[in-house]
Amino acid sequence: MTVSQLLPRRSLRARLMFFYAAAVFVAGIVVLLVVAVPLAGIQSTTPAGSRAPATITGTGNGIGPRQLLVGSAVTLLVLVPVALAGGWFVAGRFLRPLRAITATARAISAGNLHRRLDLGEPTDELTELGAILDDLFARLEASFDAQRHFVANASHELRTPLAGLRTLLEVAIADPDANADTLRSACQEALALGGHQERLVRALLALATSERGVTRWDTFDLAHIVRGVLASRRERAAHSDIGLAEHLTPAVTAGDPRLIESLVVNLVDNAIRHNHPGGHVEISTQTSDTQVTLTVANSGPVIPDDQIQRLLQPFQRLAPDRNGRRRDGYGLGLAIVNAVAQAHRATLAAGARPQGGLTITVGFTPGHPPPAVEPAGGERRR
Repeated sequence: MTVSQLLPRRSLRARLMFFYAAAVFVAGIVVLLVVAVPLAGIQSTTPAGSRAPATITGTGNGIGPRQLLVGSAVTLLVLVPVALAGGWFVAGRFLRPLRAITATARAISAGNLHRRLDLGEPTDELTELGAILDDLFARLEASFDAQRHFVANASHELRTPLAGLRTLLEVAIADPDANADTLRSACQEALALGGHQERLVRALLALATSERGVTRWDTFDLAHIVRGVLASRRERAAHSDIGLAEHLTPAVTAGDPRLIESLVVNLVDNAIRHNHPGGHVEISTQTSDTQVTLTVANSGPVIPDDQIQRLLQPFQRLAPDRNGRRRDGYGLGLAIVNAVAQAHRATLAAGARPQGGLTITVGFTPGHPPPAVEPAGGERRR
C-alpha cells in the first residue's frame, strides 16, 4: 500500500482552502507583530483624583501614532508583491496538470494517439480528469486500429473476387477457340463471383448498420422473430442434414426489430454453416424477472476456449480443417451479432461445447429504452 493510499484524499478545493487560510493567518501574525510589539512599550497613566484625560508615558522604545501608521502602510506595501509572488507560484503548481493536459491534447492527432498524460500523484480533480482522458485516448487508439484493420480486411475480401472475375473474363476473351458453351460457363462463374461480392457487401452493410446503434425502439416478442427466421432456414438446414429444434416461450423486450432479426439470422446461419452432416441446432427463448434471453446451441467442430473472443471480431474465421480447407463464410456473422448486442446494451456470452460447437446466449434487459440524448444542435437522438 502506497503513501497516497494511506493518506485521505484531498480535493483541489480543500487544498486551496488550506493555502488561503494559512496565508491569511501568516499575514495576520505579521501585522500583529508589527503593531503589537511597539505598543507594548507604551503605557497610559492618569493622575490620582484627577478627571483629566489619560496621558501616555513611554517606558520603552515606543512609537507615536504617526510612526505606527507609516509602519503599517509600509508593511502592507511589502506584503502585496510577496502575496502576488506566492499566489503566482502556488497557482502555477496547481495548474501544471492543466497545462500538461492542454499540451498533450494539442499534440494528439489521428496518427499520434499513443501519447498519454500520466499526471500521477497527488490525486485531485485535475489528475482524475487526466486519468479519464488517458482512458479515452486508449479507447480512441483501439478504435482507430480496429478501423484500419477492418478496412484492410474488407479491401482484401473485396479485391479477391474482383481479381478472380477479371482473370476469368480475360481468359475467356483471349481464348481463340471459345464457343458458346465456353462463354456460357464463364458467364456462370462470373455470376457466382458477383453473388459472392453481393453477399459480402450485404454483410458489410449489416455490420455498419449494427455498429451505428439503435435508431428506433419498439416493443416486440423475440420468440415471434425467431420463429420467422427458423421458417426461412428449415429447407437449408434439411439440405445440409442438420436438425433444428426450437423451445420458444414468449419473450417481450424492446429494441430495433430489424437489428434483432439480423442478430437472429446470423446466429442461425452461423450455427448451420459451421456444423456437420447429422448435426443439430437448438434455439430457445425465455423470460425471467430481470432478463429476456435467446440461446443458440449447435454441434460442430471443437473450438478452443481462447479462440472464442477472436471469432467475435470482423473477418475472423475458424482455422482450416485437417484437410487444409478453409470453412465457408466471411468471418462477419458473429461480429454482427456482437455489434447488435452492444447497440442494445445486451449481454453476450459464448462458450465452446466439449463435444464440439458453440453455445451463444444473448440477454436483453426488458423495459423502457435508454433516455434520448440531447445534442448541442437541439436535435433529439437515441
